[in-house]
Amino acid sequence: MPITSSAKKALRVSKKKKIFNVRRSNDMEGAIKGVKKLIKDKKVKEAENALPKAYKAIDKAFKIKLIKKNAAARNKSRLTILVNKAKASK
Repeated sequence: MPITSSAKKALRVSKKKKIFNVRRSNDMEGAIKGVKKLIKDKKVKEAENALPKAYKAIDKAFKIKLIKKNAAARNKSRLTILVNKAKASK
């Protein structure tokens, strides 16, 4: 347990940040999984419509430094490739 007042405050701040980080992480992962599930279910049009929402969630996760720049770019790129392959095979 923290002893000094600054350490106590740091603990309070980190607990608050954890709540926001977990929420943002869950939003991002849910958006990515949603697009992948739509592609798996052969719902290409819905996956295309869900792609911007996934981009938005990934960009917000990057904005608060939850993930790094290249990880965000990699996730967006892979989702786009999946959607394009699904469109081409249809």
